[in-house]
Amino acid sequence: MDDFGEFYAARKDAVYRALLVATRGQPGAEDAVAEAFTRAYARWETVGAHPNPTAWVLRTALNEQRTWWRRLRRELLGDPPDVGGVADRDPGGLDARLRALILALPTRQRQVVALRLLADLSAEETGRTLRIGAATVHVHLHRALATLRAQLAVAVGDGSLVGEER
Repeated sequence: MDDFGEFYAARKDAVYRALLVATRGQPGAEDAVAEAFTRAYARWETVGAHPNPTAWVLRTALNEQRTWWRRLRRELLGDPPDVGGVADRDPGGLDARLRALILALPTRQRQVVALRLLADLSAEETGRTLRIGAATVHVHLHRALATLRAQLAVAVGDGSLVGEER
């Protein structure tokens, strides 16, 4: 199972970072990633032969996160608390200001950015993971990047991104 150790070491940070962004930093992301890698280890013969083991782990982690929230919602008999942003700690090297802009994107755009850019999946792999077409992935990514560019231009223009005083 040395292959799994190499896979885990190479992909754990990217999977965690992608899940944090895809789920808007909801509590339980670390647990979901750990559970997904545990399941991958238990089924490594099958998962290792998968065309993209990283996509398999990401899909498993996303499913685990959804299941966790459903259980919590039932226990609380209401909606889970709005977590808004991730804690101030740095989740895998993503700048806090950029992370805030990404977290403000619509859900599907945020998920596509997380999987395509942060987890480095192809459009086809991202589409399979999210159960949408590759062309739809491209559309969501294009819209997300256009929004981010516009927001970054405003932030740079008013000095909030470069630390200038207005």
